[in-house]
Amino acid sequence: MLKVGLTGGIGAGKSEVSRLFVSYGAVLIDADRIAREVVEPGTPGLEAVVAEFGPGILTPEGTLDRPRLGSVVFADPERLAALNAIVHPLVGARSAELEARATAGDVVVHDVPLLTENGLAPLYDVVVVVEASPETQLDRLVRLRGMTEDEARARMAAQADRAQRREIADVVIDNNGPLEQLEPQVRKIWEALKERATGAP
Repeated sequence: MLKVGLTGGIGAGKSEVSRLFVSYGAVLIDADRIAREVVEPGTPGLEAVVAEFGPGILTPEGTLDRPRLGSVVFADPERLAALNAIVHPLVGARSAELEARATAGDVVVHDVPLLTENGLAPLYDVVVVVEASPETQLDRLVRLRGMTEDEARARMAAQADRAQRREIADVVIDNNGPLEQLEPQVRKIWEALKERATGAP
């Protein structure tokens, strides 16, 4: 089994790369999706978050009010650290559980948005970074995700920069262009990863 860490800045196109990897046969472990699952209603994770932040961070239906919680934690590093201390261990445990189901020759792709920021590169055999220019990221966030330019810039500024990501990258995918340019790059990388997973030099 080969453990691949996949990361990239917001708007760089990491989700598209992970979708392509899955279409070729990768086992995907999506940290963002797991982070949502571990705080669903009825979970110990949600109970712990409510104990820490109070019932005001719930919607009337009893689910986590993400925008409200976000407004609390992104304005205060200590509150963000408190949230991470609850959620990160749960995500780690669930990821390990899913990874344990993979077989010997599998390529297991961990899609981890904050891989660089959280110093997680040593956990993986290969780190793949998807990157696009800040101008491309900004355009995608405003045009495709409906963010204001200020919101988009703030989200980008809160993440590692390109130089920091490149420092931990084994492979860099340039995703400034259209999908037709992305797919051949990803397929070539996939073939190399698959060879390595099955023991080829």
